[in-house]
Formats: sequence, structure tokens, C-alpha cells
Amino acid sequence: MYYPEELIEEIRVKNDIVSVISGYVRMQKKGSNYFGLCPFHNEKSPSFSVSPGKQMYYCFGCGAGGNVITFVMEYENLTFQESVKMLADRAGVNLPELEYNEETRQKESRRAKLLEINKEAAKYYYYMLRSPRGRTGYQYLAGRQLSEETMKKFGLGYADGAGSDLTAYLRSKGFADELINESGLTGFDEKRGVHDKFWNRVMFPIQDSNHRVIGFGGRVMGDAKPKYLNSPETMIFDKSRNLYGLNFARTSRKGNIILCEGYMDVIAMHQAGFTQAVASLGTAFTTGQASLLGRYTEDVLLAYDSDGAGVNAAMRAIGILKESGLRGKVIDMQPYKDPDEFVKNMGADAFQERIDQAQNSFFFELKILERDYNMEDPESKTAFHREIAKKLCGFEEEVERENYIESVAQKYNIGFDNLRKLVSGYAARTGLVQPVARPRSTVTKKNTPEENTKRSQRLLLTWITEEPEIYPKIKAYITAADFTQPLYRQVADRLFADLEQGSYNPAAIISTFEEEQEQRAVAELFNTRLEEITTDKEREKALHDILCAVKQNSFDYYSGRMGSDMDALNQVISGKKALEELRKTHISL
Repeated sequence: MYYPEELIEEIRVKNDIVSVISGYVRMQKKGSNYFGLCPFHNEKSPSFSVSPGKQMYYCFGCGAGGNVITFVMEYENLTFQESVKMLADRAGVNLPELEYNEETRQKESRRAKLLEINKEAAKYYYYMLRSPRGRTGYQYLAGRQLSEETMKKFGLGYADGAGSDLTAYLRSKGFADELINESGLTGFDEKRGVHDKFWNRVMFPIQDSNHRVIGFGGRVMGDAKPKYLNSPETMIFDKSRNLYGLNFARTSRKGNIILCEGYMDVIAMHQAGFTQAVASLGTAFTTGQASLLGRYTEDVLLAYDSDGAGVNAAMRAIGILKESGLRGKVIDMQPYKDPDEFVKNMGADAFQERIDQAQNSFFFELKILERDYNMEDPESKTAFHREIAKKLCGFEEEVERENYIESVAQKYNIGFDNLRKLVSGYAARTGLVQPVARPRSTVTKKNTPEENTKRSQRLLLTWITEEPEIYPKIKAYITAADFTQPLYRQVADRLFADLEQGSYNPAAIISTFEEEQEQRAVAELFNTRLEEITTDKEREKALHDILCAVKQNSFDYYSGRMGSDMDALNQVISGKKALEELRKTHISL
């Protein structure tokens, strides 16, 4: 811990977890907690839970969990200290100068050096584009009607013929081969040794939201494959949580964001005045990117290619946007393939008209669906109407569903009452249009004796944090030493000490751990599923069984370690007595 614990706790307390996470994830309150789609894995049903009482989050799908500091660490890909600083700035808390230990200093130094390597590489490519050796690349970009101002804004560059010129340049700047290789800018084979990864390509520096170069995309000159080559993921470059052009688009104040497929589309959009354009980074659009967009807008306009692949990509993106609580619309690019071609041929005003006329994503889905049916054939037409009814069942909110039924009925000339009956009939048969149930965990663990032992200890810690009033009733039988996993014992020791002093703050306990995996593990200790038992009698029996299981395991654990270990011997003697008393004691809830 390099900041004082009291200061970290002050920063955590001043950053309410619901308020912070709401800036990243769209959530709905269900009971005492908030639920939303997890930003750390792809899911369709919300399993991401945020507890205002515990000031913690936990995903029952992938196991991600922690407090507000953990969330910022994991989402923003920051170190513990960087996360604390970001939240301190948000809360207006002044931080003292930070002293790092050697391990942390080395990690921070590595991140800084990778950023510096990318910055130097971007400068090298930028210079090369404007040199005689970059003539091919410059002519290509000029042929795409990009102005010098636009090329400069996006830092476009060029990597010339195969060789190791960039590698030599970076070495001359004092960077070690190991770090250069880690940046993803070099490759290695027996014939050429260490060599530049990018060559004969126009280079697109990829920047994070703070304008730092974190990676590169390169478009080959000629017909070689692959057409586009991107940097691999590194400790500073996560493709699924960054978007090309977002460093400019996030301050565009246009009220929406245009999602394109490629780098050139984004650049062409910006040059035409549509500075809200972004693109995913050589991969399919992800929930992480949707969550990122949700920080800046609720309205996303899809400007994907009008060919079959573009339509399929748009359909996938529509689903992800819907799951993330964002409003999606589709821009019609026809008769042109992409926004770059459209703007060059029709101009910015015509594209703005297409933006104004962008189609509701639901009706876009219906238009694509309609292609599979013959609307001149009554049987096929009826089947299409049934599919419409099926899709309408996806609207859980009754008012929204009724509005869409009315609009669809008008558009497709279906009687409102008839369509409504179709929807109601389909919902009744399939059980759709039901309130979303609290999700079950999909984190599976092997049902081994060791896992059962761990689970009983996790269950007890969760129960105590859910109902701290039971601690005085059980403390005569259970101590922190009864938790045989080192991490569990460390958490129990802190939790029990806090409860003895009349305080209760599980989120603060998480802050005592700096490693993300440890924070996840601690969050799981406070979020293990308790069986939903309705009667007090059943609950009392369940608690008694868990207590006995934890105490029995403790007795067995220390019995096997007695030998000359006096601490283990003392634990066995006291544990045996407590276990005997516990077995015949009724604990009232």
C-alpha cells in the first residue's frame, strides 16, 4: 500500500460505486441492487450486480468483482495507483507524491516505455510518409482525396520496404529489443532475424481517449495479404475496449456517434465534418466497445458497408447495442458501398440527409427479415407476420411494445388488433414477455471435496456480510483461524476485527489488496450464492450446517498439522470443544 489506507478509503467513500459504474454501464434497480450487462464479457441477460450497501460489484457470469477502485482498474486497464488517482481527481481529493516499490516501479516504467516506443514509431512513420521513400503511400492517400490537414490530424504515416529500419531507429533511441518486440512493432524469423512487422503499408496510429498512441493499423500498398494488419494486443492496447477516432469523437458534441467499419471511413467522415465517427479495431464490434460508447451518447448510427457482410455486421451490432441499452439506427448508404464513397460522390449535405433519415434498428431488422419471404404468397406472408410477432415479444416494457405494434401494423398493413393477438398468442405459448429473473451464476467450479470446503467458507463470509447482525451470535464458535485458505483467513481476520469495533465495510477490505485477481477473489467471498430459503427454520438449519462444515474442516486441517506445531495443537484443542458445543447449539435468527 503506497498511499495511506485512510486516504484510499476517503477516495473510495467519495466515489459512490453506483454513480461511477452508471457512467459505463446502463443499469436497472432490482430489489436492493442494480443489474446490467457485464462490460467484461459478452452476455445477453444481465448478470452484473452492483450493491449500494456493500459498495461492491460482482458478475455472476464471469466472476469479475470488486469495489469502485477495482472497476476502474479493470475497465480502464489501469494500475491500482492510477485508478486511485483517477478517482481522486473525480472526487477533488489531493494526493501526496507517490512512492513506488520496485515491482510497481518496474511495471509503471514498462507501460511508460511502451507508450514512448509507440510515440517514436508514430513520429518515424509520419516523417517517412513525407519523405521520398513514402511517395507511394502519400500518393495513395492523396488519391483517396485526403487533405494534408486531415493526414496531419490523424498522424498518418508510411512504413516502406521490408527491412529493419524502424527497429534500428528505436534502438538508436535507447529502447531494448525485448521492449520493441513487446510493442508488436517487430517480428522474428531465422532468415531475417529481428525485423519490422509493418512494411509497404500506409500507417494509421491508434490512439486512446487521451490521444496516446497505443497501437497501429497498416493498409498494404498493392494486392498483398492481409490487406489490413493491426498491432497485437499488449499491456497498453486492448482492441475490445478502444475505438478508432474516439479521441476526437468524444468531444464532437453532435448528440450521436457514427459507427463505421474501417479507418478510412472514419477519416473521410471527419474530413467531411462528421467528427463523431469511430470504428472498431479490426475485430467485430464488442460489448466492451458498446459500453465505451455509452459513456458519451445514447444514440449510435451504424454506417456499415451496404454489401452482405456489412449487413450481417450491422445486424450483430444492433443486438449488442440493444443489450447495452443504446439506441441504434442504420444509415442507408445505397447506391454506394460505404460512407467514404457516399461522401465523395454525393457530398456532406446528402450524407446529413441520410443521417436525418436513419432507419430505426428494429425496422431495419424487419426489412432484412422480409427478404426471406414471398409477400405475394399468403402462406409465406403469414409466416413473416408470425416472425414479426416473435420479434415484438422482445420488448419487455408494455408501453414500448404497444407503440411498436402500432407502428409495425401501419407499415406492413396488418390490422392492429390482429397483430396484437399474434403477439399475445406467441407470448402465451412460449412464456415470453416475462419480467427478467435474477440471473443464476454461470461460473462453474468442480464439485471436489476441496471446492466444497472452500465454498462453505465463502458462504459463511457472504452470509456475515449480508447479515452482519449474526456475527455476535456465532463469534463464540468461529474465528478467523478457522478459514483455512490464506486469502479467506486474511479477509475474515479484517472483517471480524471491523465487526468487533462496530464497523462494517467489506468494500474497504478489497482496497487492502492491490492485485486485480486478489480483488476479484475477495469480491467472490462476499457474493457467493446463498440458497433462497423462505422459512426461518430452514435458514437456521442452513446456517448451522455451514458453521459446522467450516468448523469441522478447521479441526481436520489443524489435526493434520499438529506434530511440534503448538499453534496447531492449541487450535485443535479449542476447535474440538467449540465443534462439540456448536453441534448441540441452536442459533436463532
